[in-house]
Amino acid sequence: MIPDFLLRALVASVTISTLLGLLSPLINVKGLAFLTHAIFHALLFGAVLGMILGLLLNNLSLVMLTAALVTVSIVVVIAELEHLGFSPDSSVGIVASFVAGLTVLGFGILYKVMEGRPYYPLGENIVSYLTGELFLVSLRNLETLSIAGFLILLFLLVFYRDFLYVSFDPEGVESYGGNTRAYLLVLYVIVGATGSLIVQSVGLVTLQVIAILPGAIAMMITENLRKVVLASLGITLTVQVVSIGVAYYTAIPPSGIATVLLGVIYGFLLARR
Repeated sequence: MIPDFLLRALVASVTISTLLGLLSPLINVKGLAFLTHAIFHALLFGAVLGMILGLLLNNLSLVMLTAALVTVSIVVVIAELEHLGFSPDSSVGIVASFVAGLTVLGFGILYKVMEGRPYYPLGENIVSYLTGELFLVSLRNLETLSIAGFLILLFLLVFYRDFLYVSFDPEGVESYGGNTRAYLLVLYVIVGATGSLIVQSVGLVTLQVIAILPGAIAMMITENLRKVVLASLGITLTVQVVSIGVAYYTAIPPSGIATVLLGVIYGFLLARR
């Protein structure tokens, strides 16, 4: 019989793999890898801010909500900077640097707030944002992940073809009356919302890898766009399930295993070129 924690981890992996498997080709085609770096800085800052508020208000459930709001807000700021004429790299660099400084400041304030308060639950929360732990996903977290993930998936599927057109030919979309800026803003928000939803399950480091490498690997395997999307989905799901299986028998964190597996696959394909 499958243990409950293992079953929850597998169900969570399906949701995570579906969302990131679809987003990864868009991130690679549009060249949003640097944007994901800024988003993950925002997630960490949002988590620290949420922990401060959670301790002050005795409600640590505020951590995820605060991280999501901060991340989406920062994504919108990046999009606005691009609209003002800054290059995508400059926009991300400016915001990421500022957010990194705020994160360091936030940790300093957090340590002050933590004085005289229970440390262990908060320490566990910090570690979960950095490394993730699928085996610790609770039933409540799984429900939130599944419902919110389903809503994001529906929204993503409705606009997916438009996102692909904007990624490949933004000038062509504009020539047909499409609003490229609006599409990109929505895509940025979806990437940020997805990251804030699943970061505690896979961790910041692994999240950045899984958001980029499956799409990059798929594009090395085939040039057919439909096959790229299907390959990205298959790679993400397979790696996630395999990492959970290996972690179950070896007691090694599944997020680390997934990162190594994707790195090995990408390195192997790169070496064959």
